[in-house]
Amino acid sequence: MFPAISLLRTPLCCAVFLAVVSVPTLSFSDDDPFAKWRKHYQEAIYPILDQACSECHRGADSEGFDMDQFGAAKDLQKNATVWEEVAKRVRLNEMPPEGSPQLNDQQKALVHRWFDSRPDDNECAKLANEETQAWYRGVVMSRRLTRTEYLNAIRDLVRMPVDESLEVPSDGSGGEGFDTAGDALFTSALHIEQYLAVSNQVIQDAMQSGGDTSLASRLLNTVSNEGDAREAMEQFARRAWRRPVETSEVDRLTTLMNASQQSGLSIREATADAFKAILVSPNFLFVVETESEAGGVQPLTPHQLATRLALFLWSSVPDETLMKAADANELATDEQILTQMHRMLADGRSRALGENFGLQWLGLSQFEGESKPDANLFPDFDERLAAAMREEAVRTVWNVFRDDRPLMELIDADSIHANATLASYYGLDVSDPELKQTDDSETWQRIPLTDRRRGGVITLAAVLTRSSYGHRTSPVLRGRWVLEEVLGGRVPPPPPGVPALEEAEADHAATLREQLEIHRKNPQCAACHNRMDPIGFGLENFDAIGRWRTEQDGLAIDSSGKLPSGETFSGPEELKQLLLRRSGEFKKHFVKKLYGFALGRSLNKFDNCVVDECLEALDENDQRATVVLETIVTSYPFRNRYFKPATP
Repeated sequence: MFPAISLLRTPLCCAVFLAVVSVPTLSFSDDDPFAKWRKHYQEAIYPILDQACSECHRGADSEGFDMDQFGAAKDLQKNATVWEEVAKRVRLNEMPPEGSPQLNDQQKALVHRWFDSRPDDNECAKLANEETQAWYRGVVMSRRLTRTEYLNAIRDLVRMPVDESLEVPSDGSGGEGFDTAGDALFTSALHIEQYLAVSNQVIQDAMQSGGDTSLASRLLNTVSNEGDAREAMEQFARRAWRRPVETSEVDRLTTLMNASQQSGLSIREATADAFKAILVSPNFLFVVETESEAGGVQPLTPHQLATRLALFLWSSVPDETLMKAADANELATDEQILTQMHRMLADGRSRALGENFGLQWLGLSQFEGESKPDANLFPDFDERLAAAMREEAVRTVWNVFRDDRPLMELIDADSIHANATLASYYGLDVSDPELKQTDDSETWQRIPLTDRRRGGVITLAAVLTRSSYGHRTSPVLRGRWVLEEVLGGRVPPPPPGVPALEEAEADHAATLREQLEIHRKNPQCAACHNRMDPIGFGLENFDAIGRWRTEQDGLAIDSSGKLPSGETFSGPEELKQLLLRRSGEFKKHFVKKLYGFALGRSLNKFDNCVVDECLEALDENDQRATVVLETIVTSYPFRNRYFKPATP
């Protein structure tokens, strides 16, 4: 429900406030910019919270959460992210929960004004370091390439397909929920086995092709003597290792090549062995960002920055154009970086923003493998349809950036991306001229909508299918998905002793809406279900595989909902309008997700400035999605890194 506070599971008199304690009297220095803010908390805010929240959240009976942990005045700065969630939940009238004593308007105003007056910490040009990371994790770990990055890099370097039987292990997630987080990227013996197998397969295929279809084939075809071999190895290693190659490194590769020749291989075959070694080197498999012995915050080298750009925008390695820009030190200014960024965004490889970032953000990375609707109830769902659903999700996110569309089109749009298969499935007119511009029925196009029941990520068939059970819809799962993935909220698991959703939804009730009343009658569940269920009801016109319907089992669909704030709506069109009114929550959550994906780590207070700059750039540029990318790639944390000092 709150960051690092998943313990809040009960009606929690005033759980939203997270942070109330017996606050000892503190002395304040006029030189401390936070002194006035902390003093106001102690004198005016704490008494309100003490009265409203202490009964449920103090000491042994704190329902799993002791408010003493977060409310000490001296720790307010450290707990800033907690207080941000506090303010949001109160503004939405989600807390105190229904049935608990409520704060009056004057008390709410005092709390909001106090939080909004938090002093600027002036940390825009800082990174988390050894002293601060106990509070704020932020040191980027040296990491290996993710499975997606590795396969894309092989594709772009060798231009030979990887045998599907050579399954490189997939990766878990960390940081802001993405597999790019270094602290989640372990390397196992299975990884090494598969890397060896892949390098052997693709280089052998390049040898046998005999043409100029790939970088590796072209270079190997030039080899007739040791001088040619050294040149070929240097060029291939430069692209694979994303930096200039030292003479000593070429010498070691030459030693390997000579050893292969001595075993009876031709010089071309021996050079191919060196190419395989290049692809299993840590210089290829890992994102290597060298450091000085002094440590501290250091700017990335041009080639390291080029690699960050390529991994962020393409989930792959730099191309020759980007490498030449790094060679010439032409990634030093904002203008130079943005020139490359826009060039890369226009390249088809920027599809990775939809396929890698987008699918992970939406929780659809394993959609085709894990989504298994009941075949008897939903015979229309097959591999071809699942692939089309996945592709729609990829293109929805990708094209917002590539076409520089308003970011809020991810919530509500007047068009969708579809091919003829998906358009027909959605009930769109496939005879429309928009779909008749090509003889290829599987060509993807932007298709205008006549109504707004579709459009945006919450009505994607893939999302609606993934947030359903195999045999029916689930307003709870769908509502939770919107709260967490769109609005950035947190919903904790059920408290101990409460049955799982599927078990608790009584089969004897006439409608699903009646079944879910069970949760809201239980005071332990009401606080969360009053937030989730109404949103899910707004999507009930879509069945368990995302098709539109107006009734179920002969009964009309009731798609109305009422949020704890008192806002009411009916159906997906009105629900999306409600979400647009909460655009600030969505934009901030989305920016943090994208920024965490780009950095490959959890965000911390030192990243707040960049998040704020992204939000300001959106407001100043008609909400164009591209300005978020521009702000991130020119930001201080993206272009610098903190390194631990060398151990003496």
